[in-house]
Amino acid sequence: MNSYTPVIGLEIHVELKTRSKMFCQCSADYFGKKPNTNTCPVCLALPGALPVPNRKALEWCIKIGKALNCKINLKTKFDRKHYFYPDLPKGFQISQYDEPVAIAGSLEISGQQSPLRQGSEGQAEVRKYGITRVHMEEDTGKLIHSGEESLVDFNRSGVPLVEIVTEPDFSNSDEVKEFLQELHTIIRYLEVSDADMEKGSMRMEPNISLRAVSGQQSPLRQGSEGQAEVRKLPNYKVEVKNINSFNFVKRAIDFEIKRQTELLEKGETPAQETRGYDEKTMKTVGQRSKEEAHDYRYFPEPDIPPMTFTQSYIDSIQLPELPEKKIQRYIADFQVDPRTAFTLSRSIEASGVFEKIVVAPEMLEVPNLTAGTANLIVNKKIDYKNPLEANKKLIKTMLTPVKTDVHTLKTTIDSILKQNPDAVSNFKAGKTSVLMFLVGQVMKEMKGQANASLVKEELLKSMK
Repeated sequence: MNSYTPVIGLEIHVELKTRSKMFCQCSADYFGKKPNTNTCPVCLALPGALPVPNRKALEWCIKIGKALNCKINLKTKFDRKHYFYPDLPKGFQISQYDEPVAIAGSLEISGQQSPLRQGSEGQAEVRKYGITRVHMEEDTGKLIHSGEESLVDFNRSGVPLVEIVTEPDFSNSDEVKEFLQELHTIIRYLEVSDADMEKGSMRMEPNISLRAVSGQQSPLRQGSEGQAEVRKLPNYKVEVKNINSFNFVKRAIDFEIKRQTELLEKGETPAQETRGYDEKTMKTVGQRSKEEAHDYRYFPEPDIPPMTFTQSYIDSIQLPELPEKKIQRYIADFQVDPRTAFTLSRSIEASGVFEKIVVAPEMLEVPNLTAGTANLIVNKKIDYKNPLEANKKLIKTMLTPVKTDVHTLKTTIDSILKQNPDAVSNFKAGKTSVLMFLVGQVMKEMKGQANASLVKEELLKSMK
């Protein structure tokens, strides 16, 4: 029996929250509107209507590209992507092909960011996923199926849509889910999209295939002749379209891996096709054969001239502090443990409340107040509507001396150190940031009934 390694790449579509659509002045806020009332001759593709690109949408596409460490092309253009489907009024989609806005990027996810690897030495691990391209296009209309009828609502047609395409760097559904959650957080931080998956403003499409791996071709044996053969892409791929949930993406991938394995074991090659995910049966279902690039008959959009950006314009597009940097700053500046820093960084609202509180002058006078604040916010014990008043109550609590049962503390420390041997090894190897993680674990186990300074002192003694 052969063993198989999954080869997974992603296409992610993100609707931008601009005021108007991509090529016309219709409102881009289409959700909940009466069908076909938010349209004009441009987004309905009536004869003679000409598209005019949305400057803000292009700027936000560049911003996404920069956040994903891409090279921003100084010259870009739009192309016509031809396919015939009822929700596409023109018979083609204005998209980008060979000169997209951004190319050759990457997104790194470290152990501090990853809930899959927290609490182990894996905190130092970094996984890097390649970004092939980030390009700008227009969204399609929406099909509404009712009984034996299918109706078309063109309100969404023409809404600015950014497509993010990754390299096939994923080998399991957990990695994919982790990556998508981090990307979702970054998009929210950039404030270019609500990324509301229930409304369809962020949609995920995994491309999945399997390649056979024999013992002689082990990917662990880097540098061997078999390495090139192992990394060769399979001669097919299956795309699962329009998934709007991290959990559904994971389940769809797991189902596809099982389905494709069974076919390969029978000597069959899975069909190259587009499939959908059925949330009720938790299975993928075939939809149509999958097209290649030449099937779309791309050619330059004749109604929109190529665009050239100056480097000074690209440089003027600034990024906010992104989640990874925020986590690092919370750990270094405020002694927040990595797990809490990660959780805090997931919410713009929660991290914003934390930022308001920690700038108060009183914070400098109370030991461990910032770390305590982070824990209380994560556990939703601070009133978001009035954080400064909550801060006063917190200071009063923190100033109240905590009696520490030294015997219980030492027993707890011994237990925590046994549970986290890799963290201890990392600390002894010079990774001092691990100490605050261990302090947080001990404080959590002691349910706050310990002085954090004493916890830190006893941990240092125990790890000598």
